[in-house]
Amino acid sequence: MAAAHARRACAKPAIFAGVVIAGVLLVAQVQGQSLQQHDTSLPIEITADSLEVVQDRRIATFAGNVDAVQGDLVLSADQLRVHYGDDADAAPAPPGMGSIRRIEAEGNVFLSSPRETAQGETGVYDVAANQLTMEGAVVLTQDDNVIRGQRLEIDLVSGRSRMLAAVPSTEGGAAPQRVRALFTPENSAEPSDGSTDQPAAAAEAGAK
Repeated sequence: MAAAHARRACAKPAIFAGVVIAGVLLVAQVQGQSLQQHDTSLPIEITADSLEVVQDRRIATFAGNVDAVQGDLVLSADQLRVHYGDDADAAPAPPGMGSIRRIEAEGNVFLSSPRETAQGETGVYDVAANQLTMEGAVVLTQDDNVIRGQRLEIDLVSGRSRMLAAVPSTEGGAAPQRVRALFTPENSAEPSDGSTDQPAAAAEAGAK
């Protein structure tokens, strides 16, 4: 199923995201990695195999090959739980749902913009705060550059993002995980004169 989502991502932009996991996090600023600035006031169009609405709680659950499209961003997942209602800061929603305040994504979550893609286990799009959070074995890709971590936070207005790595919640636990980044220089495919076949140069960095 994950492969199917990846194939859909090739045809149109998509979004990976993640529900916030409680615990202490090790913060690492991601320099030079940012999504294109996004207009969060655009309508959100959602397609899925099924829809269940709990009117008194103002929650709509979309399931099965779900795609949520807002401009050039697309959020794909097995299930999306949409919190809606009248809110001046929320994005326009499908007819009969008022406006969308928050989207929670679960299962094969995939996110992309025209420049980047990201994937994770779960995700939250806080429409009012213009904040997208992805959690769980997150992979952020831009061209040939790849950054891996536990949690990715994206400000959709400024386009800035940061990756965080999980650390043990108790003393004496396992060693803290680290954010890992692989950057490929633009001229890596052009070997110097007189050189033999050499692998592309890449830098791998860990942030505490």
